[in-house]
Amino acid sequence: MRYNMRIIEIKNQEQARKELAKVNCDPGGMAIMSNKVVHKTIKVEHVLSKASLILKQTFLSKGGEAAVTRGAADFSDEYTDVLLSGSLKHFKQAIPQLKGQPWGLGQLAKELEAIIAAGENFPHRAYQLGQHSLAITPGKTLVMGILNFTPDSFSDGGKFNTLDSAMRHAEQMLKDGADIIDIGAESTRPYGSQKISAEEELDRLMPVLEKILANFSVPVSVDTYKGSVAREALKAGAHIINDIWGLQFDPEMAKAVAEYNVPVVVMHNQEGTYYERDIMSHLLEFLRKSIEIGMAAGIDAKNFIIDPGIGFGKGLPENLAVLARLEELNSLGCPVLLGTSRKKFIGEILDALPDDRVEGTGASVVLGIIKGAAHIVRVHDVKAIARMARMTDVMLNAKYQ
Repeated sequence: MRYNMRIIEIKNQEQARKELAKVNCDPGGMAIMSNKVVHKTIKVEHVLSKASLILKQTFLSKGGEAAVTRGAADFSDEYTDVLLSGSLKHFKQAIPQLKGQPWGLGQLAKELEAIIAAGENFPHRAYQLGQHSLAITPGKTLVMGILNFTPDSFSDGGKFNTLDSAMRHAEQMLKDGADIIDIGAESTRPYGSQKISAEEELDRLMPVLEKILANFSVPVSVDTYKGSVAREALKAGAHIINDIWGLQFDPEMAKAVAEYNVPVVVMHNQEGTYYERDIMSHLLEFLRKSIEIGMAAGIDAKNFIIDPGIGFGKGLPENLAVLARLEELNSLGCPVLLGTSRKKFIGEILDALPDDRVEGTGASVVLGIIKGAAHIVRVHDVKAIARMARMTDVMLNAKYQ
C-alpha cells in the first residue's frame, strides 16, 4: 500500500484548527492538539549563564529543547544566547514556572509570552483618521503611494514639484489603487540627498499638503524626521507621520505624535553600513528602542507601524538578508510597512535605472506579503504593485480553505 504524504506548514493555532478539522478531529481533541502541532523556535539574546541553565532545564523538563553556549555550563562565559524550540504546549508549560525564577527569568518569561502572542495574532488595527477609516486586516495589503514634492528625489525628483503636477499624480495614484498618500518635501534618500531646514521643508510641504487634504478623501501621511514639521502637518490635518529615524533623531517628534494621537511609522536607520552582529538583532533592538521612546512620550501602543528601512544604513547583502528574514519583524507585534520601491539594491541586481525597477519592486513586495510581514507597501508604481499585492492576497487567502 502506498501512502499519499505531504509536509504541512502550520504557523499558528488558527491554521492548526483548520487542519485538525480536515481530519475530523473531535472538538476536545482539537483543543488539545492545536497547542501541540504549532512549533516555535525563539532566540533570546544575552542571558546570564546561570539563568540560562535554569531556562534550559525548565524547557527540557517540559519536552522542549534549549541550546546555550558551551561556556555557560562552567560559567566561563558570563552571558549566552539561548535558542528555545518546542511546541506551543512546551512554551505554555514552561512560562509559568519561569516567572518564579531569579536572575531576570521572570521578565524573560513575560517577554516570551508577548512574542508568542505577537506571532499568533495578526496585528489588526482600526484607525479613525479624521473623517477617514483605515483598517489593517488579514488578506488586504494596503498600498501607500509616494508623492515626492522635492527637486532631488532619487527616482522622480522634480517630476511632481508643482502643485498642479502633484495633484494630478495624487489623483492618478488613487485611481490606480492607493489606500494612503505619503507626501515628502525633503529627499531622504540614503546617498546624495541635500538636507534642508525645517522652515524650507514646511514652505514646500504645506501648500501641497493643504491642497491634497482639501481635494481628496484619503488618509495622508507625511514623511519627515523633524518634530516641528510633523507638528505643523498634524495641525493642518495630516493623518500619519512617517519618520525615517524612528523617533530617534528629534526628541520633539514623539511628543508631537502623542499629542495628536496618530499612527507613526518608525523606521530603522543608521549612519553607515557597519554591523558588529546579526543584522536582524541590530534592527529589532533599534525598533524596540523607538517603541520605548514613543510609549514614554505617551504614544498608544496600537499607533506604531514598523519599517525595516531597506536601503538605509544597509548595503546589498544586508538588504537581501533583511528581506529573506522579514518575518522576524512580526516578533514586535506591530504592522509592518515595507518600502523597497525602485531602490538601489534592485538596480544593482537587475542592472536597471530607477524608473525601470517595477519588476524588482514587485518581487520584493510579493515576498514580503507571503512572509506575512508587509501589511503596508510604500511604492511609486501604484497600479502595477497594487495588482501584484491584490493577486498575492487572494492566492494566500485560499491557502487554508
